[in-house]
Amino acid sequence: MATNPPLSQAVGYGVIIGLGFLFAFGMILTTFILKRYNYEVQTSEMFSTAGRTVKTGLVASAVVSSWTWAATLLQSSSVAYNYGVSGPFWYASGATVQVILFATLAIELKRRAPNAHTFLEVIRARYGTVTHGVFIVFGLMTNILVTSMLLTGGSAVVTSLTGVPTAAACFLLPVGVVIYTMFGGIKATFLTDYAHTVVILIIILTFAFTTYATNDILGSPSAVWEKLQEAAIRHPVEGNAGGSYLTMRSKEGAIFFVINIVGNFGTVFCDNGYYNKAIAAHPVHALPGYVIGGLSWFAIPWLAATTMGLACLALEDNPVFPTYPNRLPAADVSAGLTLPSAAVAMLGSGGAAATLLLIFMAVTSAMSAELIAVSSIFTYDIYQTYFNPEASGRRLINMAHACVVGFALAMAGFSTALYYIGISMGYLYLLMGVIISSAVLPASLTLLWSKQSWAAATFTPPLGLACSLIAWLVTAQKEGGELSVATTGANNPMLAGNVVALLSPLIFVPLLSFTLKTPTYDWVSMKAIRRGDDHDLAAAAHVDLELVPGGVHSESDEAEEQAKLKKASRFARILTVVMTLCLLVLWPMPMYGSGYIFSKKFFTGWVVVGIMWLFFSSFCVGIYPLWEGRATSARTFKAIFLDITGKRKPGRVTHGEVREVEGSGSATPTEKVDVKS
Repeated sequence: MATNPPLSQAVGYGVIIGLGFLFAFGMILTTFILKRYNYEVQTSEMFSTAGRTVKTGLVASAVVSSWTWAATLLQSSSVAYNYGVSGPFWYASGATVQVILFATLAIELKRRAPNAHTFLEVIRARYGTVTHGVFIVFGLMTNILVTSMLLTGGSAVVTSLTGVPTAAACFLLPVGVVIYTMFGGIKATFLTDYAHTVVILIIILTFAFTTYATNDILGSPSAVWEKLQEAAIRHPVEGNAGGSYLTMRSKEGAIFFVINIVGNFGTVFCDNGYYNKAIAAHPVHALPGYVIGGLSWFAIPWLAATTMGLACLALEDNPVFPTYPNRLPAADVSAGLTLPSAAVAMLGSGGAAATLLLIFMAVTSAMSAELIAVSSIFTYDIYQTYFNPEASGRRLINMAHACVVGFALAMAGFSTALYYIGISMGYLYLLMGVIISSAVLPASLTLLWSKQSWAAATFTPPLGLACSLIAWLVTAQKEGGELSVATTGANNPMLAGNVVALLSPLIFVPLLSFTLKTPTYDWVSMKAIRRGDDHDLAAAAHVDLELVPGGVHSESDEAEEQAKLKKASRFARILTVVMTLCLLVLWPMPMYGSGYIFSKKFFTGWVVVGIMWLFFSSFCVGIYPLWEGRATSARTFKAIFLDITGKRKPGRVTHGEVREVEGSGSATPTEKVDVKS
């Protein structure tokens, strides 16, 4: 980027600290309102599961927000800059199928272990302590890698746009997130995810209309197409059909596609944050929430990168470009500075401010999910399981709060260290599959296959990790002649390590399951997982625990839910297979095989479809959650108005009953409502 940042340090600190505290204050206020009017007391169960009552719209927006990392916007734009139009599509399709496939696992988790707080509790219920320990390590490694990517990518953008020191950005970005996550728990994550997602969608649409409609230099898909033709003449892409940026036939793009698929299997199926959201979802809403969320997310990296990555290519020979007359340095591309470079070239300081806001939203919303994921693991899988099995609700929530703060501090320090030793977000993105993807298959089969043995579940992840590390480092040494950040971060070594990590369990799991057999699992022990005891917290808040959302479950309710989940499970398997085939085979492969180079009309259509898809996403995760929660919102705002004007009656009403408020001496008949509506 340019020597002089387009924004001042004051703006940088203002966004990082000011917006962080604004969201924190908003969440504290929201938590108070939910407690006062909806009986959502911050018990340990509410903190980690939101009462298991979250509906489709909020689940979808949370999936979109959690999956919209800094890398989603920055790395996808970098691969567009490197490989052309294939990069954004490979990024989007290679990371959407995992979320859609995860819908099947989410349904099975709700069916098999209705009271679980983490997927690691399910591992322990089936296999015991040793296997539990193995998966705790892989789960935490996933959270560490994801959070490192968030902070390294986010801090690089903050530094390039404002001049705020990278170390300061690493430590200050999490501050507001920690505060609102501590006060609001996973419900805060869902609500702020919604707000963040809306802002992200608006900014991406602004960038798209600027690039393809209003910009003086570009201003239309035709102009971008022509500029990309010129760029291919100046510096053709090796391995692309005709050296063009306008083709799906890209050798390096295809290698990235494989790495992307493998790595993202790890970060979805091994990240406790996704299981947290599945657990928090109402049983009926888990499947549609994940499917709608996955399809809505697809348009974000596809359109953002097709817009900003290609705009960066189209503008770099123009004096408005930050590094003109030079191309964007490879180190800046790896650090994720393609998108901010294009934004500054098109919109000047306004583009820089929009990018700063965009990345702030992406980093903080995804980090909130990671904080909840890690605090759940430490609280339920380590503290309650091995140190204090009879822990009260207050002790559990105190542990969760301590873990949120501790993990944020540890990751700020770790990310700063990565910056100083030269490890970028792009490097971590390629590496993540090598480290964690060997745990994907055994973790999934824990919920899907009753014949997976204890030995297969316990030994496959470490054996797969050993094989993937060997494949990665041996390939790097053989191709590069040495082991360095440059040689180990090259595409071929990363490809070898990622593929071995994901596929080696296909050998280890059957081998260990059929040679070292254990009895066929009956799924009973998973149902024995118990919820936290929150009677002390409810008593301290003077609220009947039965009134807290998700606090009451009759046998008839559970039987009805199980029947619905069984039906949803069959539907999920069919839907996920069909969607996977469409996104990975039927759509891209004919274009890859034919080596077609986009005509001007085809490229225009490609862009229009992307913009239309993002409008669809905006409806699904921006408007639909408001419509879905309209009754609760209207009732809450009415109660607030009556409170402010002094007209609110003292009777508390829930589940169609009038309840006497402690100390009031009488109950006033009021409108019958159902807080679950």
